[in-house]
Amino acid sequence: MMPFKEITRLDKLVHEPARLAILSALAACKIAEFLFLQELTGMTKGNLSSHLAKLEKGELVKIEKQFIRNKIPHTTIQITPRGQRAIQKHWEQLAAIQDKIEPWKD
Repeated sequence: MMPFKEITRLDKLVHEPARLAILSALAACKIAEFLFLQELTGMTKGNLSSHLAKLEKGELVKIEKQFIRNKIPHTTIQITPRGQRAIQKHWEQLAAIQDKIEPWKD
């Protein structure tokens, strides 16, 4: 298979840049508070929430919401085993594609 075609076959749920950043960060730290993840990724609250919802729907992350002292929201996000496998597979696929593209360079 041509390496360039393989790029189009990457998992789009994982490959989208914001979600790739989220999953990569969570793979490194296992669990993160929402505000910490927002700071790490540089996303707005709305943008981060939107991407997290898609990742949660795909069962790649688990989101837990609670309130501290009954009024302060506290949200934690954890990568699931499925998410861990997906991000690992994604980086392996990118490395394999890069290796296959090397001979195409001048």
